[in-house]
Amino acid sequence: MPTTALKLSDELKQRAVAAAEKEGISPHAFMVHAIEQAATLAERRASFVTEAQAARQEMLSTGEGYDAGEVHAYLKARIAGSSPERPKAKPWRS
Repeated sequence: MPTTALKLSDELKQRAVAAAEKEGISPHAFMVHAIEQAATLAERRASFVTEAQAARQEMLSTGEGYDAGEVHAYLKARIAGSSPERPKAKPWRS
């Protein structure tokens, strides 16, 4: 496994060491875990943005979208354990 050097301020290094001690792991393991979490979060955000852009493009090309009130009601019903009918896309252009 290749080695990577990180230059941390003294304050940040001490914070990482203190946090690692509280979790009962080594500072190295703490930093590896933190970087892994950050990378996963960045990948998930990029995927979310890509999906959102695709959904926007579809909405613009079809001229159809979902009523926010209907979507909220649907989600509330699902959370409550119901099986409501999914909202239908509607034209939004005049």
